Amino acid sequence: MGRAVYTGIYEPGHETADKNGFRQDTLELVRGLDVPIVRYPGGNFVSAYNWEDGIGPRDHRPTRLDLAWRTRETNQMGVNEFADWAKLANTEMMLAMNLGSRGLEDARNFLEYCNHPGGTYWSDLRKSHGYADPHDVRIWCLGNEMDGPWQVGHKTARDYGHLANEVSKAFKYFDQSLETVVCGSSNDKMKTYPDWEATVLEESYDSVDYISLHKYFGNEEKDTLNYFGRAEELDRYIVTIGGVIDYIKAKKRSKKDVKICFDEWNVWYHDRKTDDQRIKEWDWPVAPALLEEVYNFEDALLIASLLNVFIRRSDRVKIACMAQLVNVIAPILTREGGPAWAQTIYYPLQFASKHGRGTALNVSVDVPRYDCDVSQDVPYLDASAVQAEDGKSVAIFLINRHLDSDLGLDLSLEGFGETSVIEHVELSGHKLEDRNSIDAPDTVTPKKGSGIGLEDGKLAGMLKPLSYHMIRISLDASA
Repeated sequence: MGRAVYTGIYEPGHETADKNGFRQDTLELVRGLDVPIVRYPGGNFVSAYNWEDGIGPRDHRPTRLDLAWRTRETNQMGVNEFADWAKLANTEMMLAMNLGSRGLEDARNFLEYCNHPGGTYWSDLRKSHGYADPHDVRIWCLGNEMDGPWQVGHKTARDYGHLANEVSKAFKYFDQSLETVVCGSSNDKMKTYPDWEATVLEESYDSVDYISLHKYFGNEEKDTLNYFGRAEELDRYIVTIGGVIDYIKAKKRSKKDVKICFDEWNVWYHDRKTDDQRIKEWDWPVAPALLEEVYNFEDALLIASLLNVFIRRSDRVKIACMAQLVNVIAPILTREGGPAWAQTIYYPLQFASKHGRGTALNVSVDVPRYDCDVSQDVPYLDASAVQAEDGKSVAIFLINRHLDSDLGLDLSLEGFGETSVIEHVELSGHKLEDRNSIDAPDTVTPKKGSGIGLEDGKLAGMLKPLSYHMIRISLDASA
């Protein structure tokens, strides 16, 4: 889609490109996010995509029309190139298959090409393309947004659930340890929500491992507090689908738990209407600039709150993929033939990714609250906390959403023994409209935090208005 791949992660001839055409400046920023998995190809694009177009010699690959975005796809990037790039980016592949215009047989062939060692038609074809070892992809998406009438090959919930179940069963016949993701709603405003999830899971519950959810956020009303309240919308969405999962689990008398894969989420509204019109008017360009949202400081504060929701609801949400990675509604921007730089939203994602892994802790807050159009009783202070996997530290993520008032922090750390502050970084002191750009890439960047310290077993101090904080505390291992 757009420049997510071409001139984003892949640009032969760029001064930083390696022998495979991968931009090293982009790779450095991707590595900085420490993302464990990347979904590919994903999106509306996949619902009319022939994966075979992207394998074999590049000069023999066909150029196809992408009906989703009215562009041309040259197929210079395919699954093998993605596997190469994923290794360089220190990430795993999550592959999406086309269940819109295609079906079970093509999906089964895709799996065999990617994961079988050899001795069959498709695995030997992969080997002839220079990839002797299988890619061993562990997580597979069963289509994309199949509830959406805009989708190529849109289906009813019953028809899609049946197809997804058959594909997932076939994949488990190949390897029982593979995990599959069935499509939930494209967003919580769909007329079929949440009946779609219930029907799809009735058909597929016993064979799938995750149900996907998507949601994008915007501030068209230019109402900051209402915008921040959309994090509560996300929370309700997750709770609702968690209830649907529990209902189907009980109805099936099942012992297994299906988890949520929130595999598309981000802020998307700044140029959405303009892009919608451009798509209708252009004449099938190759890799045009599309959906290149330029994020501001306000967006970064919302992203931080959304990440806190995912942490607090991590009993349900086991995967949450920001959409997308580079250029298209993304934390990273590039200039064709020029530099790459981090957007404002890059930093809360980076801190949550690096320090938000482990055990999510319950954090109870008693703070002032407000009401807005999208949510009621929204806390001005948003908080989450994660104990690291080694048990030796806790990362605390805090956002003061108040427009003009400090918030006093008095956080008890009872039961953790001796503690000390390892690190405190913050995003603060910026205008809501401040952005990073090619000429000023460091306008909104983290700085060393201040005003917070340990006092008598408590984390205490003042949080500036409109500020984000990541505070890491070391723990007494014997406590």
